[in-house]
Amino acid sequence: MKHVVSVSLGSSKRDKVAETEILGVPFRIERRGTDGDKNRFRQLLSELDGKVDAIGLGGCDLYLWAQGRRYTFRDVQRLIAHVKHTPVVDGSGLKNTLERWAVERIEQKGILDWSEQNVLLVSALDRFGMAEALAERARAIVFGDALFALGVPLPIRNIRTLARLARLVLPVVVRLPFEWVYPVGGKQERNTPRWERYFRWADVIAGDWHYIRRYAPSNLKGKVILTNTVRQADVEFLRERGADLLLTTTPVFNGETFATNVLEAVIVALSGASPEDLRESDYHLWLSRLGWDVGMVGLSCSTASAETLTTFHPSA
Repeated sequence: MKHVVSVSLGSSKRDKVAETEILGVPFRIERRGTDGDKNRFRQLLSELDGKVDAIGLGGCDLYLWAQGRRYTFRDVQRLIAHVKHTPVVDGSGLKNTLERWAVERIEQKGILDWSEQNVLLVSALDRFGMAEALAERARAIVFGDALFALGVPLPIRNIRTLARLARLVLPVVVRLPFEWVYPVGGKQERNTPRWERYFRWADVIAGDWHYIRRYAPSNLKGKVILTNTVRQADVEFLRERGADLLLTTTPVFNGETFATNVLEAVIVALSGASPEDLRESDYHLWLSRLGWDVGMVGLSCSTASAETLTTFHPSA
């Protein structure tokens, strides 16, 4: 059995375990949160090193990608420096491919016509592939990086401005403690609405779930949410606020989704390749072999639940 563990700086309330078969290979997939405790995070990585097939980093990014350039979070790099035997991935290598595909696939399946949608992408610099795909297709878009990560009243409305911002701020951002720019631990469970007018303006709210959950207003009536890493409690959170449809970019195991770092770790475990050797074409190949598709759940029906998400059935 292949064993993949996602070690997260996020809340331990989101921990879960799934056992499944992928391409004929039995897998045990786990998520373990450390509630923002960096020492516990480092210790858990040490305990797993050499004992599992791949480790995913959750609740944090090791790398940010923008226009083909990779920026490394120094803080996170120090936390994993002692892991010597087990491959470690943060999902960023896969994210650029997977989330571009998700945007295209949503239109191919007739779920949304992007040309009719106003989109709020709450954080674009950690998912530049999704940002570019949405910028090409959406009627209008607001990138919320300055709004939500920096608290600056600067809605970014085109990809060229976002690219200039990336070149300017990312070399500085990756030198900061990670928790300064991203909610970790218990902060992921708090809801403190911010910049509600952009949520009201948007037809589709896309991007990192923890940003969406933390800053979403009480009224999301009629909204479409495009994200990943949701659990049943998150589905209820969205339903209570009146959201209409939830779309997930990552596969569903046992009614819940895991993050891109988990799916990337699964691909590394299956391929036996070093994460540094995997290219965009390799991810395309593996996603095709895995039979990946967008997950979807209607939220307006009171009887809907996370089990109605499209379940992941890897092709044989």
